[in-house]
Amino acid sequence: MLWLKAFHIMAVVAWFAGLFYLPRLFVYHADAPVGSQLSETFKKMEHRLLTAIMTPAMALVWISGLTLAWWTGYYTDHWLQAKFALVFLLSGYQGALSRWTKDFAADRNTRSAKFYRVANEVPTIFLIAIVLLVVLKPF
Repeated sequence: MLWLKAFHIMAVVAWFAGLFYLPRLFVYHADAPVGSQLSETFKKMEHRLLTAIMTPAMALVWISGLTLAWWTGYYTDHWLQAKFALVFLLSGYQGALSRWTKDFAADRNTRSAKFYRVANEVPTIFLIAIVLLVVLKPF
């Protein structure tokens, strides 16, 4: 069980690293001229981050988290159900990041750097809420 918890935590850290970094790349990419070498570099970085780190990490978070919930029996606890709801919403946020990555790849971005600066704060809110639920188990 401790090994699974350790892998779960490592997957969470890797996933959140990507959730924090990808929107930051978008901030700079939004200001890069379309077709420029800088824009093409950002496209590669964004694609690799999403496909090689974030998506596998998210899958490992779900697999290890659901397994831990089952093994521990916590799946009936309301705090864990709330946590799963937040992780589900966070997975939807990654879906939006994936869509935006595709928009940039096709030179279809219509959003400003300011939009992505605000979007960059979303994972922080989720991280705070999830950690508080796990540590405090308030209900």
